[in-house]
Amino acid sequence: MKLKELVGKLNVLEVKGDMGREICGVQIDSRQVTEGHLFMAVRGTVADGHNYIGKAVEKGAVAVLCEEIPAEQNADVTYVRVENVEQVVGQVATTFYGDPTSKLKLVGVTGTNGKTTIATVLYEMFRYMGHKAGLLSTVCNYVDGEAIPTEHTTPDPITLNALLAKMVEAGCEYAFMEVSSHSVVQNRIGGLTFAGGLFTNITRDHLDYHKTFENYIKAKKLFFDNLPANAFAITNADDKNGMVMVQNTKAQVKTYSVQSPADFKAKIVECHFEGMYLNINGKEVGVQFIGKFNVSNLLAVYGAAVMLGKDEQEVLVALSAMKPVNGRFEALRSPSGYTAIVDYAHTPDALENVLNAIHGVLDGKGEVITVCGAGGNRDKGKRPLMAREAVKQSDRVIITSDNPRFEEPQDIINDMLAGLDEEQMKKVIAIVDRRQAIKTACMMAKSGDVILIAGKGHEDYQDVKGVKHHFDDKEEVRACF
Repeated sequence: MKLKELVGKLNVLEVKGDMGREICGVQIDSRQVTEGHLFMAVRGTVADGHNYIGKAVEKGAVAVLCEEIPAEQNADVTYVRVENVEQVVGQVATTFYGDPTSKLKLVGVTGTNGKTTIATVLYEMFRYMGHKAGLLSTVCNYVDGEAIPTEHTTPDPITLNALLAKMVEAGCEYAFMEVSSHSVVQNRIGGLTFAGGLFTNITRDHLDYHKTFENYIKAKKLFFDNLPANAFAITNADDKNGMVMVQNTKAQVKTYSVQSPADFKAKIVECHFEGMYLNINGKEVGVQFIGKFNVSNLLAVYGAAVMLGKDEQEVLVALSAMKPVNGRFEALRSPSGYTAIVDYAHTPDALENVLNAIHGVLDGKGEVITVCGAGGNRDKGKRPLMAREAVKQSDRVIITSDNPRFEEPQDIINDMLAGLDEEQMKKVIAIVDRRQAIKTACMMAKSGDVILIAGKGHEDYQDVKGVKHHFDDKEEVRACF
């Protein structure tokens, strides 16, 4: 593609060089640049791309998009100056990859908890209904049936558009995507056209990045503010910020609720560790999911499918065939009669939801043993809250290591324990080694009890001092069985 076509829609402030250059790739990482590429110098949170312009040119970049044209220029390179590179990367990537979201229906899911379940179940459901579909999620990206490993909840705009273009090429009609708050603020979704947006809930998370809860809410809301008028916005009326999210959107607003009147409504008729019977908009359906929080998730799925034009009856039939997502409330039954549940819950609210769901099924007929920790180099304020939440709804709690990253595991555990009083401490033991913690919980459990192993879910590693060591909660539980 010619450079002038690629940057044609941007507000270009200055150009040095030939705009007729042929561009065969776009990059924001100088290490990935090869011959014929356009390098976009983004001022990131960690590094400034302007410092790597020289390196990108050495590697073959024939054009540079920047906010400051370097003093030393290369005669074989075109320099294009704009006000804010980060804001236009998405637009450039979308143009380069042929505007993939104009050729398929993209639905974004945002919120603190539930994003992975909703996006994945929608992807599975539409494939079950006979459509080709793509998925962009925390666990894995899929182009129809092909798995493509993932690093972030929302990839950078170039990776994102390349994946979406691949979906279009594979004949996908739909794509379902988790939209993180970081990606909204960092314009990673800039240039994409959404057919719809879903809001799950909002609780304390990522405050290490957003600094305040208000900033975090604003980031999520911005996603809905930017939806086009022909899109739909489905929000959780049970969350106190649910209606705040959609107050300025141009999209068609719909609500879902398990507590109050809404467009999409459900109640639990019966609940077991194998699944639930639900009443959704007046019709009964059996599902293989557990817990009130999952009722909300399935309602969001139901609402999105209906808004995408699917028949309600067909959606319910498909819902009954869907299975829980890897590492999200996965129940493993031990030979000696207790149940272990592996879940990704890593916020106080997610922990509360999962424990509520366990008690909803147990109904006082067994004890709950919770194994949990907190991640290192992340929001420290939630650590004591996590411990308190675990103690509040468990008979025994084992505080252990999660992904300590560059912190000492014992320091993280101490931060968690600091949230507990003397009485609460009687229920708690701390075991730094996660394998030993899981083993100890399994030794404590009696027939009819439930062990919750929270925090890591689908992850099959522990992040220690920058190295990912293989560690899988489900493997550990099965070894104990």
